[in-house]
Amino acid sequence: MGLLGCGAIGSEIAFAIDSGKISAKLTHIYDFSKDNSKKLVDKLQHKPVVTENVGLLAASPVDLIIEAASQDAVRDDVLSILQNRKDVMIMSVGALLDESIFDIVMDGCRDFNKRVYLPSGAIIGLDGIRAVQDELDLVTLVTTKNPKALKGAKFFETSTIDPDKITASIVIYEGSAQEAVKLFPANINVAALLSLAGIGSEKTRVKIIADPGASKNIHEIYAEGKFGKFSIKVENVPSPSNPKTSRLATLAAIECLKKICGAPLNIGT
Repeated sequence: MGLLGCGAIGSEIAFAIDSGKISAKLTHIYDFSKDNSKKLVDKLQHKPVVTENVGLLAASPVDLIIEAASQDAVRDDVLSILQNRKDVMIMSVGALLDESIFDIVMDGCRDFNKRVYLPSGAIIGLDGIRAVQDELDLVTLVTTKNPKALKGAKFFETSTIDPDKITASIVIYEGSAQEAVKLFPANINVAALLSLAGIGSEKTRVKIIADPGASKNIHEIYAEGKFGKFSIKVENVPSPSNPKTSRLATLAAIECLKKICGAPLNIGT
């Protein structure tokens, strides 16, 4: 396996591979920060090769490359990886709500006979959303996070809201999933997953609440249609190394890799 992105999530996945939780070998890695790559290699028992650029990572002798870098990495590098006959697991799934990027990636899969995997991230219930997608009328995601976990989002570049001055729970955003993933690219990948599994990014509605009293990342999903309706609430412990994401997102990626690598028992759709 190869790894693109050696930050918090990428490192946790690497540790899982290195410890034997996943039946695979991590042989090549790349990060835009050489320091991140070096720090990760120093912590691993089985030392992967640090490539000099993404192109060399894409050309490396691996079967699958894990993207754990950014939406920009998906836009700029995933097609090259597919062209080099590698499967890809994408963590920064928000990039796929750009229809042109989605089409390029899907065309790459078809042209080069490769697969793209999207782990379920920091939510549960995607199997249910997929099962009823043809009968869905409404999907709403309500996400509550501590303002500290939202700091740095593009949303605040043009907003009058200062995350450092939020003293009480407040709704800071309501709109479509398509817009949400652009304004909160490191915080709301779950909206993209819901959109892709369900009724699309324009019809999937998102509300983001900043709550200084929140110690967990909370995602509430409401789905309704001809099939009936259901609601799900997930209260996630933030990743200890990156409060912008949830521990569950890393665990879901690890479980996805176990399935890819041939786990003998696969449960759910």
